[in-house]
Amino acid sequence: MQQKIVLIGGPGTGKSSVLNELISRGFHCKPEISREVTLEAQKKGIDQLFLTDPLLFSNLLLEGREKQFLDANKSTEKVVFFDRGIPDVHAYLEFFNTDYPPHFIEKSTTHLYTKVFMLPPWKEIYTSDNERYESFEEAVKIYHHLKKTYQQIGYKISIVPFGTIQERTNYILDAIKNDL
Repeated sequence: MQQKIVLIGGPGTGKSSVLNELISRGFHCKPEISREVTLEAQKKGIDQLFLTDPLLFSNLLLEGREKQFLDANKSTEKVVFFDRGIPDVHAYLEFFNTDYPPHFIEKSTTHLYTKVFMLPPWKEIYTSDNERYESFEEAVKIYHHLKKTYQQIGYKISIVPFGTIQERTNYILDAIKNDL
């Protein structure tokens, strides 16, 4: 059985760095797509699509993340890692107090991941940029929304301790080594 492992956490927690380390170690990984959606919107003159039209942005993310999940199903890889999962989409909408249609939760409960690893907020490594506009305090609140959302779906979340990228990656791989 294929292992679908999702890395979650608020912005700036090191998810993409750990994912890049997993890639360098030969693992199949699905990247975060929100930057791609944001950059496409910016090419069309919309500076922050999530802030301008959060539901459109979220629908594009939902479609992209569902496609990643379904593409993984077609893969012969034994383990596939994801930088964020489908439930992240409605967790963010909850954080921004934005209504969304029921299919957001349906997609989250239909396409289930095998394991969830959460990287907690870490002020020392947090930075903002053109696509990451949240303050550290907002990142902490997003972390709690994500955690609550995944737990409501029924996931058991493993919290990845602080450490170097290699240490954090090793923690995840050690936790799944019996499933490989």
